[in-house]
Amino acid sequence: MSVRTRNIRRIAGLSACALVLSGCFANTGAGGRDEGRLGVALAFQPAADMSPYSDDAILLSKIGTTETLTVLDREGNPQPGLAEDWEQTSPDTLRMTLRPGASFHDGTPATAEHAAAALQHAAEATTPPRSLQGVQLRARAAGERTLEVSTDRPDPILAQRLSAPELAILSPAAYREDSDSPDPVRAGTGPYVLDEVHGSSGAALSANREYWGGPPQATGVDVRFIADSATRTNALRAGEVDIVDNVPVPQLPALGEHEVLDFPLPRLVGAHLNTQRGPFTDPGLRAAAREAVDARAITESLYAGSADPARGLFGPASPWAGSDPQHSTEPGTPRGEPIRIATYDERPELPEAASVVAEKLRAAGFRVEDVVVQEYSTMESDLLDGAYDVVIGTRSYGVDTGDPISYLSTDWTCDGSYNLSLLCDPGIDRAVQDAAGADVDQRKREAVRIADRVVGTDAVLPLAHERTRIGTAPQVHGVAEDSFDRRLITAETGGDA
Repeated sequence: MSVRTRNIRRIAGLSACALVLSGCFANTGAGGRDEGRLGVALAFQPAADMSPYSDDAILLSKIGTTETLTVLDREGNPQPGLAEDWEQTSPDTLRMTLRPGASFHDGTPATAEHAAAALQHAAEATTPPRSLQGVQLRARAAGERTLEVSTDRPDPILAQRLSAPELAILSPAAYREDSDSPDPVRAGTGPYVLDEVHGSSGAALSANREYWGGPPQATGVDVRFIADSATRTNALRAGEVDIVDNVPVPQLPALGEHEVLDFPLPRLVGAHLNTQRGPFTDPGLRAAAREAVDARAITESLYAGSADPARGLFGPASPWAGSDPQHSTEPGTPRGEPIRIATYDERPELPEAASVVAEKLRAAGFRVEDVVVQEYSTMESDLLDGAYDVVIGTRSYGVDTGDPISYLSTDWTCDGSYNLSLLCDPGIDRAVQDAAGADVDQRKREAVRIADRVVGTDAVLPLAHERTRIGTAPQVHGVAEDSFDRRLITAETGGDA
């Protein structure tokens, strides 16, 4: 599959014309939806009652109900969101101008005072959003539409930080004294009003006719949270929904003549080798594993070409990315060293990738004792503690801020909070620390050099850069193509009658 920012494919196979037509949301949907409403199936259920301070913030952003002061373009650069422009008045302060006419879904004007209060509440939460880790944020109104946001020390990525879905600007009514987490119902500023949340099964939204960006095309959105990929796919085929997020590769042939939006994500699938204990403390055995595992074969077989073979940490979703890792260690000779491999089953490709990696390592001379597959939540602590010799995982390097240096800090430094390889290289730590003070463009250049050093240690075997696959009814248009996977439904999302 070619590497393009946007690649729309019609999947050949089942031709269910009647089912396709019933899926057009301009008509009454097969699932009982009113005329003009849009049906959407998302792959992940709310994990924290739709709390904006949790990963559920991404769900709120995807369905078009919450908005942030800035958004990220494909290269990770900040672009206007609720703030129409800004300037850096000092090394630690941004002066932002809010859009005129923006209001919350309960009718309250979205003023600078309300935006400052929303940011301040997030900064003072018992468990602040991850995007604020390492900084102390302050916000104050300097006029009706003028907002000043500052940090305790110069922060070159403050504008990117404010794009994190957890920092959505919500109505004052969302914040209650009896709860640390705000209530997003009728509290956002986006094109759709969150009217009801039906636990972990779904949500109902209505059109925000007063949206600052113009009235949205659909009259509302009916959201279903469907973890099972086959059930999601069948819902699209049956016309029960119009858009399906995250279609796994094995389900693509079942979509018939439906369309699939296919574009790269800043997400790496990698085999993390334990550098602190076990056989892979030996650089020569890590090099032997690297020689044994063929990334291209994995993408062609398991992903059916719907992923990009990886050579480095950063992939084709990032135009600034490059990869030229230098492997100076000669491969050693495995002599039956026992290894345990682990992965999680939320993404169906990962257990298959673990099986392929196990087969390759056996052929190279290692003795694979076990391949452990569990739900991620049950094994996270073991993964982070180094209980396994190899961990097959997927990780977004654009998480939270879209900043590659922040990703390198959390995943590849001695004190990193998500260092699955337990890599501790003082030289890499110094390089990350030095890059932390650089501007946005320099950070990207430094990130590429540091990533090459990481891969050169063979602490990780890059396997694939994932692509997102969004299934839609043929008449649907305007689905957001967001490589950071934060937006899906926008005011422009619609369908032809």
